[in-house]
Amino acid sequence: MSWLKKSKEGLKTQQRKRELPDGLWTKCEECGEILHQKELERNLWTCTKCSYHFRIPARTYVNILLDEGSFVERFSEVVSTDPLKFRDTKRYTDRLKKAREETGLSEAILVGEGMIEGRPLVIGVMDFAFLGGSMASAAGERIARGILLALEKRHPLVLLSSSGGARMFEGILSLMQMAKANALLARLSDAGVPYISIMTHPTTGGVTASFASVGDVILAEPKALIGFAGPRVIKQTINQELPEGFQRSEFLLAKGMIDRIVHRNELRKTLSWLLQFFAAAAMLPQKPRRRAGETLARFRAVGGPIAQTAPPPPKAPEEVPAPAPPLREFQPTGTQGPNGVPAPMPAQTSGESPAEPTQESPESPPGGSAAFPADREIPIKK
Repeated sequence: MSWLKKSKEGLKTQQRKRELPDGLWTKCEECGEILHQKELERNLWTCTKCSYHFRIPARTYVNILLDEGSFVERFSEVVSTDPLKFRDTKRYTDRLKKAREETGLSEAILVGEGMIEGRPLVIGVMDFAFLGGSMASAAGERIARGILLALEKRHPLVLLSSSGGARMFEGILSLMQMAKANALLARLSDAGVPYISIMTHPTTGGVTASFASVGDVILAEPKALIGFAGPRVIKQTINQELPEGFQRSEFLLAKGMIDRIVHRNELRKTLSWLLQFFAAAAMLPQKPRRRAGETLARFRAVGGPIAQTAPPPPKAPEEVPAPAPPLREFQPTGTQGPNGVPAPMPAQTSGESPAEPTQESPESPPGGSAAFPADREIPIKK
């Protein structure tokens, strides 16, 4: 072979293939930063660069918020059925079976009892991975039973929402859960039991229109999508450009729809402070409260003497102050002291008759006197 001909094969070098295990790195959906999985887990699944909050399962939220080993699941036997025999591309029963296998949950919400720094509470956490966190009849029943449990034990209620709305595979039965949950929350409010609502990304549809928006305190994670209909649907409906950041938690905070935006790293601490605040408020004397929709006349009639405001306690008899000494009389005429003020007369000795009342001079204008003429300005030292 001629040495002028170039070999097409080239040099052969031994290459070693680097194999990276799956799930070792994660890309941030907001800023594109490549994050190590262990570092992301230490930061509670939030981006260290832009604070983007990744969507996490319901049981992970429970582990973040509650004391270790304090959570006890309740009402796991309440599951959805297929009352309408619904079928589109798949049967509804097949969708339920697949969602239960992927998430390990029997329904879109996890309800139970637990503690935060030793303070008991009833908590419900929605999981978006279970059919979009949709609220079906079983999910609504779990929420209702959780409210009744909080009412029975007088423990604060915390509901964490992550949902696309009502589950329309069950039609009107899913929409009925909105009214049922809100009616029971009104009873919880009448009893004076606190309810804290936490909105995560996303919280939309019937969940936003019902129990997620009526908490005594409403918290939200940063940049969470919160609304009834999505921004794309609203834009197409009104045919107008939407403001920047529309339906995000920062936009709702500026409009007064939520109370506070809390980073996931501070969520447990914030809940602990709120529970401590409500526990201290419960120790104060409480006045009777009107129930939702109760008229004032009915409230007074049912309440009886308890609903009436107690009369204030009688005040202790006050000491009568000693009479002030009589003012010294001034000369009606005569020499004047500094700044034009007449000099006081000497004290009256015993046996002398009291001085006659001063009469206005006929030459002075009405309303004045010889000592204080009405048309004369009294000089005052600065």
